[in-house]
Amino acid sequence: MNIVGLLLAAGSASRFGSDKLRHRLAHGVPIAVQALRNLKPEVDEVFAAVKPGDAELFGAECQPVICERAAEGMGASLACAVRAAGARDGYLVALADMPYLRRTSIAAVRQALEGGAALVAPYWHARRGHPVGIAGRFQEQLLALHGDAGAKSILAAHERELVKIPIGDPGVIRDIDTPADLLPPIRT
Repeated sequence: MNIVGLLLAAGSASRFGSDKLRHRLAHGVPIAVQALRNLKPEVDEVFAAVKPGDAELFGAECQPVICERAAEGMGASLACAVRAAGARDGYLVALADMPYLRRTSIAAVRQALEGGAALVAPYWHARRGHPVGIAGRFQEQLLALHGDAGAKSILAAHERELVKIPIGDPGVIRDIDTPADLLPPIRT
């Protein structure tokens, strides 16, 4: 199956106080680069939606996609990334401000897509997390997204098709919005 990673890295990061995606984690790797490195081994290729001026954020590690409408929100960024990736068997949608995801969690979502699931999401303690897997048959709906809701409308409209994977990884819900979010991770 041809499953592509879509890394959403075009947000404004206004609550962080500085450019959070470039902020270095304790081991010296920027937040967004760590998120990419977690995702990349689990998919055929990665397209990263970035705002204008951030094309160099990931170097040559993925395909940067400049999203001119990034200020509209996550939906616009996701549509931009899907447009660049084109028709695929599936899309694995990850967020660049989630560097603590375990590769095994990403692999579980990918494997469910490969097994024929239409929509897949990891859950930690009944909370839906990322990455979200979306079958290629939703391409047109993804291309029509706008605003800041991301793919929530698709997940809600097709809730009966959503495969919920219980995951023992708090990283699936742990995003970095403020510097306080960089504190030691939640233990399970």
